[in-house]
Amino acid sequence: MASSERSALLTYRLCGGSAEEERGRERGRAAAAAPRKLPTFLGVVVPTLLSMFSVVLFLRLGFVVGHAGLYQALAMFAVAYFIIGMTVLSVCAIATNGALDAGGAYYMISRALGPEFGGSIGIMFFLANVCGSALYVLGLVEAVVDSFGIPPGQEAGTGVHVLPQSYWYELLYGTVLLALCLLVCLVGASIYAKATFLIFLIVAAVLGTILVSFFATRPLKVPIHLPHFNGTETDNGFFTGFSLDTLRDNLGGGYGVDYTTGQMMSFSSVFAVMFNGCTGIMAGSNMSGDLKRPSYSIPRGTISAVLFTYLVYNLLAFLMCATCNRILLQKDYGFLRDISIFPPLVTVGIYAATLSAAMSNLIGASRILYALARDDLFGRALALAKKTSASGNPVMAVIISWLVVQVVLFSGKLNTIASVVTTFFLLVYATVNLACLALEWASAPNFRPTFRYFTWHTCLLGIAGCCVMMFLISPVSASASLGFLLLLLLALHYLSPSSTWGYISQALIFHQVRKYLLMLDVRKDHVKFWRPQMLLMVQNPRGSARLIDFVNDLKKSGLYVLGHVELQDLDMLPSDPLQPQQDSWLSLVDKLNVKAFVSLTLAPSVRHGVRQLLFTSGLGGMRPNTLVLGFYDDEAPQDGLAQHPAFTSTREEVPLGFPPLRTPTTPKLLSPREYVGIVADALKMLRNVLLARQLESLDKAWELRRAASPPPTIHVWPVNLLRPDSARYADTCSLFLLQMACVLNMARAWRRARLRLFLCVEAGTMPHAQEEKLRQLLKDLRIQAQIQLVPWDAITRLHWQTCRGPPGGPAEEEEEEGVVNFPTNTTQVSDEYVCAANKLVLEQSPAPAVRFLYLPRPPADTSLYPLYLHQLELLTRGLGPTVLVHGVSAVTSTQL
Repeated sequence: MASSERSALLTYRLCGGSAEEERGRERGRAAAAAPRKLPTFLGVVVPTLLSMFSVVLFLRLGFVVGHAGLYQALAMFAVAYFIIGMTVLSVCAIATNGALDAGGAYYMISRALGPEFGGSIGIMFFLANVCGSALYVLGLVEAVVDSFGIPPGQEAGTGVHVLPQSYWYELLYGTVLLALCLLVCLVGASIYAKATFLIFLIVAAVLGTILVSFFATRPLKVPIHLPHFNGTETDNGFFTGFSLDTLRDNLGGGYGVDYTTGQMMSFSSVFAVMFNGCTGIMAGSNMSGDLKRPSYSIPRGTISAVLFTYLVYNLLAFLMCATCNRILLQKDYGFLRDISIFPPLVTVGIYAATLSAAMSNLIGASRILYALARDDLFGRALALAKKTSASGNPVMAVIISWLVVQVVLFSGKLNTIASVVTTFFLLVYATVNLACLALEWASAPNFRPTFRYFTWHTCLLGIAGCCVMMFLISPVSASASLGFLLLLLLALHYLSPSSTWGYISQALIFHQVRKYLLMLDVRKDHVKFWRPQMLLMVQNPRGSARLIDFVNDLKKSGLYVLGHVELQDLDMLPSDPLQPQQDSWLSLVDKLNVKAFVSLTLAPSVRHGVRQLLFTSGLGGMRPNTLVLGFYDDEAPQDGLAQHPAFTSTREEVPLGFPPLRTPTTPKLLSPREYVGIVADALKMLRNVLLARQLESLDKAWELRRAASPPPTIHVWPVNLLRPDSARYADTCSLFLLQMACVLNMARAWRRARLRLFLCVEAGTMPHAQEEKLRQLLKDLRIQAQIQLVPWDAITRLHWQTCRGPPGGPAEEEEEEGVVNFPTNTTQVSDEYVCAANKLVLEQSPAPAVRFLYLPRPPADTSLYPLYLHQLELLTRGLGPTVLVHGVSAVTSTQL
């Protein structure tokens, strides 16, 4: 079986384990090998119900109804459950799209959106669970003190009221209760599930007792003892039984002061407290690593629990408004115990529910922290959290989570951290919806969840609802949370190792690029919007690092493709040899920081390979229109890659799998005739051609950053120096040459350089008129360049002395544009003339950073290819970095 066939899917299907578990062997399989034991009811329904039926149900539902009234309370429930309902749909979709591992929401988001989003949201979700656990512990302390605390204003307690009340005592009580949660969580998920099931039975009995009490309890007066600055203040609340007057009084809002914090309540602050009763929807998802069938259990269990709690909350809100006056609801958060037919059972229920919710959040936080540590997103920072017990319980993650909860307990009051907890959970829920939305919009074939009751509309509504409520509840907490999230995103983007999970950004980019490529119509191309789209042929990147960087500056936001031809025959090979090389080329692109694609091909010869790339590179309206080749000469290539700053700045050696450069005695892969044939092929295919010589000697950093004056220059020779009898400055090739020099000057690294345009003139030809005409052309083309007149009578005289035909002969009548046959001027130019032209170019001082010269067409007679190449070598000998340019398409425009 080929290696490509050993996919993660086959491993999962054939071996019964997930691919993540297979990879987990390399990093420690203590937890991955732990058996999954929990069914749907114990693993999802019970934890979710207990997390939602906790502090809010027993200690804060009266607070919500008393301040907001029935109408606003029902509206709060509708808004809250709408938000979590949209989130539940997204959770169910993601959970049924593949095998789930430990980590709950973190695992879903990280595998859907990639490590940056997954890691940052994982930390936020960890903090949300930590703060949630602290909130429930503080609620439990509040209930204990309310039942057994010494009343305010008394020094000694009576009866069961023996617990002192103060900030430090309440912190002590919270620490003891949290230690109890720690002990249960250290034992493991199994004992936790059994404990929560027992608590669930107790809570169910208490809930039934409360519902019966609303009907069975007679009207009564409830004395309320409130703390006051000079002792205690007594007020009376009333349980009226079912009364239309009581219901009418409680329909509207009546926001007052919260007696535990002394702060004035509002819709947003009450909603923040109420929403904590809805944040338990992830309790079942957090146990995904311990469920027998997480993809089956999470959707069914979570939806069932959410619907049940919504009905119970609305029913209890109505019953409270119809039987309790507003004073009782606002000033006695434990009034359910006072009106119960069996008060001790309600007390036990409150303790059990809040303790279970605290344990649920603590064990959820530890599972998220363990999953983060196991994925190595934060390196050594979370290495300690990887350690597990023999049964697979992440004991160190539990202990670390316990320590963080202990720190949060210093906040002191439940209502103080309610808004922070709500903000964290809303942010996590928004990201879960974002993950599902991204998967849906990416239209990836492998996103086919078995749960289909969602659309991108539900995801978008969930995101919008979460974001709006975050800022309504606490703009400061929301802004701080988003800022912290962005910092984590940036840190993980630059510091975390690459993952094999897949990045949703790549799927979304592909989806959008495909759509826009289809919209890019080549029939609507216009010269005003022309841009260079380069295909640079590279034999060995070791000898072309600076050329690759130079062409990157020359592309002007256009397409840039690095092409390479491998001389092999696929029929004689067992597999494609280019696939292993692809990663090396892509790493090279990353290291050199160039915006380029890579296109590799197999061919029997270099010329055939270049033809293939010219025909096939690009897609739609993004195809190379310019071919760039290194110059064909006898110079031995130098390894510029090893000395390149991208590699010398790091300690590692050049890790790229490119072969060593050829030695001077090694034969070349192509002949002079084949090289010129490549140029001729490109021109036949209406591609512009650039030949780059000695670009590896261009030290761009030194040239462009030296402090010497004047600034570096770019020399431009827009005349065909090998054909002075038909020299023109306004043909297509000359204008293309001007355009390329201008494009280079527009690149950010080259903006300090100055263009110098050389106008070759002869005696008696009115040079100033020619200069003015050229200056006007540059003005029309918006090109800023210094024009320098260069007399070349002595040079042209050499040409006429050796020319076969007189001026005005057939050679002069040939036109560059629109010809079918190639010019035959090659044999009419002597080496003496070419050397003189080379000297003329070389004498222009100061020496430029780079020169642009006119590249004449190859001759029609292929037997003259070596002579043509010889003349180009003579013309550019000793000139330093030089680019020979031949353009075949109109690229400049004077129109708006």
